[in-house]
Amino acid sequence: MSETSSAYVPPLELTDGQAAPIAANGGVSYMSFDRGGDAGTSAAIEDALRLIDSGRGQAVIDLIDNAPPGPIETKWGLGFRRYAECLEYIRANNVQVPAGGLAIPLRYSISEQPSYSIVSSNALWHDPEREGDAIRLRKDERDEVRRCLYFPQVLRDARRIDEYYPGLSPYSAASMDKLGVSLAHCESKCQNFYNHLEVERVFYQEMEELLLDFFPGATDALVYNHDVFDKHYEGDRTENQEAKNPGVNANYANLVHNDLNDNSGRVRCRELLTKNLRNFGRQVSYTEAEADKKMSRRFMSINLAKPMETVQQNPFVLCAWPSFADQPYINNYRIYDDRVGETTRFTFRPEHEWYWVPEQQVNEVSMLKCYDSVIDGSVSRWSFHTACINPDLPDDAPCRRNVVVRSFVFF
Repeated sequence: MSETSSAYVPPLELTDGQAAPIAANGGVSYMSFDRGGDAGTSAAIEDALRLIDSGRGQAVIDLIDNAPPGPIETKWGLGFRRYAECLEYIRANNVQVPAGGLAIPLRYSISEQPSYSIVSSNALWHDPEREGDAIRLRKDERDEVRRCLYFPQVLRDARRIDEYYPGLSPYSAASMDKLGVSLAHCESKCQNFYNHLEVERVFYQEMEELLLDFFPGATDALVYNHDVFDKHYEGDRTENQEAKNPGVNANYANLVHNDLNDNSGRVRCRELLTKNLRNFGRQVSYTEAEADKKMSRRFMSINLAKPMETVQQNPFVLCAWPSFADQPYINNYRIYDDRVGETTRFTFRPEHEWYWVPEQQVNEVSMLKCYDSVIDGSVSRWSFHTACINPDLPDDAPCRRNVVVRSFVFF
């Protein structure tokens, strides 16, 4: 890192017993490669292009494309190119499910290498001298879905967590500590979740109060952005970051992933506290020293999802920490002009312990942990999650309409 750089470089803090991540530079944050204040974005783009040139990503696509018809034997188990093929396998093998459960295909990556995505606001897309790079990067990002397969999994009813873990209520902080997954209730006074100003004024405050009540010992909660999901919405979907308007999403993330990791959990927290960077919520102002002190204690990132109507198609599903605590995650780098975010993907394990909330109601909030600063193994570090297609519903079943907020909780 340059001697004059002010980039915040997080320590890589792996959980006790966790395998090293599948990541660039041994998992070290791209902030370490800051050049004149670019937060490592130039280095990340260079690495993305080098990875494309290596052909490793194309090799995974070729493996899938050249495999014989039918299921593909992988080192993790049988994978399927298409949802329908995997569902046919599930039904032919009469996969059993517990009460309230569901057997479904879930899409996992089979590419054990880091990946890169350049966000739409990045200056690269508007630089005519980099048109060739832009074409290659855009194609590679589109190809990422071709490096995935469907695998059969069983969902458990999250409302029944205490049946699987006697004495553990799904409506408790203890559930979040153990599993990275929990439930809560909220009777929101927000009337219009498509009005971003009302969501920020009313719902953000409700969620901060919920978090402080939910977690014993919590001293502060900061809700910093939200997304609205509604495939059937007919109004204006336009996103406007400057106006803190996330727009309305028509698509659901149908890939097993987590939003943060060892590096980005700390970086995202730090940039909110000291810079209000992409903070849609109440503004905060911490000095570097004050942020150091606040982040020296426990803090965690929680996503909260509340439906606007009873959830039918594209439900939100969550995986419990104990079933993958020792599994290496695979980094995906999201490259902005001023930062490199890190999300994660995971490969399939039949032992993954998945939960959903059947017909989730408007007063039910599903909660998942995206990051926890405690690394000694005593609590969950995160969950991972995805959307899925419920095969038991008719083809015209309405898709999920909900709002998801992202937060940090401090102790």
